[in-house]
Amino acid sequence: MTPDDLILGPMGLRFQGRRYPCTIGRSGLTDQKREGDGATPKGVHKLVGILYRPDRVAKPSPLAIPIGPLDLWSDDPEDASYNLMVRAPYPASHEALRRADPLYDIVLLTDWNWPHPIKGRGSAIFIHQWRRPGFATEGCIALKRVDLHGIAKRINPGANLIIR
Repeated sequence: MTPDDLILGPMGLRFQGRRYPCTIGRSGLTDQKREGDGATPKGVHKLVGILYRPDRVAKPSPLAIPIGPLDLWSDDPEDASYNLMVRAPYPASHEALRRADPLYDIVLLTDWNWPHPIKGRGSAIFIHQWRRPGFATEGCIALKRVDLHGIAKRINPGANLIIR
């Protein structure tokens, strides 16, 4: 564990000596993550990338990759590209990364069930903007916009998300 790791605990998300309020999955924390269960998986997860909306926010880090209008995330356990970024048009079940709301203006990507996904173990666990305080996610971790932007600017390659 290093100060550059993100550590989720009962008091929020700790990063570089500060605590940030956050929300987690509607079903709480789990050791047995499954697709669609609404739970946030416990464990140590590497941060493997940053996505951002270039039409809405400045590039937060040299590591960040822009989200385009055709970018999607496959969430179909039977799909060959399950839990991977794909492009529209796409026939299998997926989630649009370029959303009308600001939730995915910046997304920190974890290595949950990636890059070699196990079918049904659950698709991406992102760190993204929350809808509002206390509003649960589908399993991701969500932060206040200003906090997410600040963390994205300071996060280092190789940092971990630690969920106890």
